[in-house]
Amino acid sequence: MSPDCVDRLARPLRLVALALACALALTACATRVTRTDADESVDLSGYWNDTDSRLVAEKMIRDAAASGWAEAFSAAHGRKPTVIVGGVRNLSHEHLDTATFVKDLEREWVSSGRVRLVAAPDERGILRDERLDQARHASLETAKSMGRELGADFMLMGQIHSILDSAGGKTLRFYQVELEVVDLETNEKVWIGQEKLKKIVSRGRVGF
Repeated sequence: MSPDCVDRLARPLRLVALALACALALTACATRVTRTDADESVDLSGYWNDTDSRLVAEKMIRDAAASGWAEAFSAAHGRKPTVIVGGVRNLSHEHLDTATFVKDLEREWVSSGRVRLVAAPDERGILRDERLDQARHASLETAKSMGRELGADFMLMGQIHSILDSAGGKTLRFYQVELEVVDLETNEKVWIGQEKLKKIVSRGRVGF
């Protein structure tokens, strides 16, 4: 059999082999999605994530609520202190969704049962617009009055710092969260809290 004949016979086999190789490559690169419980701790990259936000908020608000200033205020005024969560500044080396962290802090305040929580500044504008709309369109019996907002006694504010260190295929991600509760009338800091996180991320080496 001549070389030309052999080449003509082998050509379809090569095409089949190429098609199979492409199919296997596409299968290997296909996106796979695995659903998991929202409360399950998942840490893929070592960056700050939803689990860090939730756990830090739980621990720091638990400490803030139990430190004694809330009970002292209640004893002096005969009511629970009213708290507003101010801004939490991101001073870390990465992008953090501080809005999610603020919501975690607010949820823990409400769950503690030791304070009254009022809406944040960006939320109050929406609520005021709604009251203005009710004043124009709702019945007198159901319209909510202006000028009856609950003023906060204390504000929670803080910042998140981070340090990044890498060597030998390992990366250390260090986070430090600092929060303070401040008396809005006197500027007195009645509670200062600090929480630290350390994560060591190891990167595998790919050999050829």
